[in-house]
Amino acid sequence: MSQTPLPAPPTHLDLSNIQRDILGGLPKRTETCIFFKISDDVDAFRKHLFQLIPHITTVSQVQKDQNAIKEHRRQNQPGLFPLAGLNIAFSQAGLVKLGVTDDIKDSAFTAGQLADAPNLQDVPISWDLAFKRVIHGVILVTGDSHESVDKIIQHVEALFGVHLPHATILEVLRIRGDVRPGAEKGHEHFGFNDGISQPGVQGFDKQLNPGQVAVKPGVILVGEDGDSVTGRPTWAKDGSFLVFRRLAQLVPEFNQFLADNPIVLPGLSPEQGSELLGARLVGRWKSGAPVDITPLQDDPALGNDPTRNNNFSYAGEQDSETRCPFAAHTRKTNPRDDLEQLTPPTSVDPFRIIRRAIPYGPELSKGEIAEKKTIHDRGLLFICYQSNIENGFQFIQKNWANNPAFPPPPPNPPKAIQPGFDPIIGQAAGAAARTMSGDQPGSQASQLSLPIEFVISRGGEYFFTPSISALRNTLARHAR
Repeated sequence: MSQTPLPAPPTHLDLSNIQRDILGGLPKRTETCIFFKISDDVDAFRKHLFQLIPHITTVSQVQKDQNAIKEHRRQNQPGLFPLAGLNIAFSQAGLVKLGVTDDIKDSAFTAGQLADAPNLQDVPISWDLAFKRVIHGVILVTGDSHESVDKIIQHVEALFGVHLPHATILEVLRIRGDVRPGAEKGHEHFGFNDGISQPGVQGFDKQLNPGQVAVKPGVILVGEDGDSVTGRPTWAKDGSFLVFRRLAQLVPEFNQFLADNPIVLPGLSPEQGSELLGARLVGRWKSGAPVDITPLQDDPALGNDPTRNNNFSYAGEQDSETRCPFAAHTRKTNPRDDLEQLTPPTSVDPFRIIRRAIPYGPELSKGEIAEKKTIHDRGLLFICYQSNIENGFQFIQKNWANNPAFPPPPPNPPKAIQPGFDPIIGQAAGAAARTMSGDQPGSQASQLSLPIEFVISRGGEYFFTPSISALRNTLARHAR
């Protein structure tokens, strides 16, 4: 199937004004996130920030990098083409520290993620101590290797005088993520191909893969067509809210749960039954193939084909979970036309986010495999962008993943169905038990008890990734 060309964008996006991770995505074989506080010498920090601006990677660099990679491959050059990227974002506390007190009109961002923890059903005792402290900003540095990333970090540290008595940033926490090795490239630690279903953005994406939906740029970018919030400061235009979450994954425990609860069907071995259960919890097989298309066995060729692996809907499935459970992670977080078939129809477009996650931590050790217990910290550095956290990440986590009644039953169903929690990221209040329905193909009455949360929030923060013009004219200060 061929890609679908997009209609002419309703607005022109200044790609040189938008930080790259928002739309194009920073090149990520490895990524280091440096969370920092601004020193009391705010004026000096603002001058250093102005010097940083020319080194920040913008969306306009995407096409240049793609052409360079193609040329690198055409010439059969060894290794990866050396790429690196740098972006910066600020928390509400960071903006206030810089003297920017404009109401940016996002209550979740203004309050911060720690204050939002009860809404997300996070358990603050599980949070890293660093995320309970004041964080003013985050610097994202990505590249093809640790060496290329470290080189940029050294330059940034020198610019802000990090190792000098009068440093203008103070490091709070540094976390590194890496793409998993070998055949696990592109897969998170549970083993599932990640990041397949992303929305296109009008004015940036020139073509869409079948099944991909293009949203108005204002769903992701503040102040652009489709931004549902009015009255924001003009300097915020072309910025985007960045949600950062450190999500620890209990991989041996998840694997053991699948092994202990295989789906029993004629012709399936216990191992295949466990693999099928995992696919139904996630909504995709480990290859990325959606269970909605191939419900009983994996199809790696389908999973690796971008023209097919996202080309499906849940139309006509409101009274059956034969193909995909209502509570499956991919269905909970992107219900597609489940909502559009309600009365009145509801679009998922206002709730879309762009995800930029990367795994962190080591591969499973022999000891963990033998003991079936997590020993080493590993998981996902979850990053997503949206123009409105309340409609984006917060809404998805609170109203969809954590809501056992979502998706809602269709009109006139044969019986009301309680989907249960998202088995991957859904969180229950306190120590409440989690269950999901439809784990067994074709059995709406089946209920699966989820004994523990396999993904644990270690905390995070909400940031705003400003445009280049906002950095230059509002946040930074020219050194005269």
